[in-house]
Amino acid sequence: MEGDFVKAKKHLGQHFLKDQNIARKITEALDIKQWSGVLEVGPGTGVLTHWLLEIPGINFRAVEIDNESVAFLEKRYAGREPFIIRGDFLRLELKEIFQGRMAVIGNFPYNISSQIFFKILENREQVGEVVGMVQKEVAERICHGPGSKTYGILSVLLQAFYRIDYLFTVAEHLFVPPPKVKSAVIRLVRNERMELGCDEQLFFRVVKAGFNQRRKMLSNALKPFGWHPPEEFAQQRAEQLSVDDFIRLTLALEKVE
Repeated sequence: MEGDFVKAKKHLGQHFLKDQNIARKITEALDIKQWSGVLEVGPGTGVLTHWLLEIPGINFRAVEIDNESVAFLEKRYAGREPFIIRGDFLRLELKEIFQGRMAVIGNFPYNISSQIFFKILENREQVGEVVGMVQKEVAERICHGPGSKTYGILSVLLQAFYRIDYLFTVAEHLFVPPPKVKSAVIRLVRNERMELGCDEQLFFRVVKAGFNQRRKMLSNALKPFGWHPPEEFAQQRAEQLSVDDFIRLTLALEKVE
């Protein structure tokens, strides 16, 4: 249960949480009553799984890419209705797992945490809530707003569609093996924005272009793409713009595309 039964694999970014109190707090942060199903990403040795399976009436599945972890969990929960999917979350078709709206939870593998959130963005109409543990630096990047040095591409794209809360920090010694950085638990809840009100693909491109040259003013950062931002944005940097600012910028650029 504490990671001793499964060897953590560096190439999978595995750090197994061993603190039951933290595991319980993570699972309690999820409001499962709203959702048709809950998917755990990377259950590992099952420290979150244990608490999730205690929830009455939960429609629960867990996806795990590590064969050793799968074998451990299948042995531990032998006799229970199968809930483990052997596979890669990044390649899953979520609609094949749950038909309705769903929640995602997990101690996310640190080496693919950003990819996990991009996958969630792609499935935002189905994924209504996310409670995840990631590196503290990644959590801050996702949660912070304009003007912060950690505010970036993932911040803008996730904040466009989710309300985000930084819940709590988790110390290194609570994992096996201990990571070299602190971790943090964040919660994302789908907001009311169904459409951006601008060309979505262009919006994504503009956000990425602006932050890829984040030290440059937008007039220079966007110039290689043939985009010339209006005067109100030209002498600002990407990190100064809110989600709504980026939408307005995209609408202005649409007119000259």
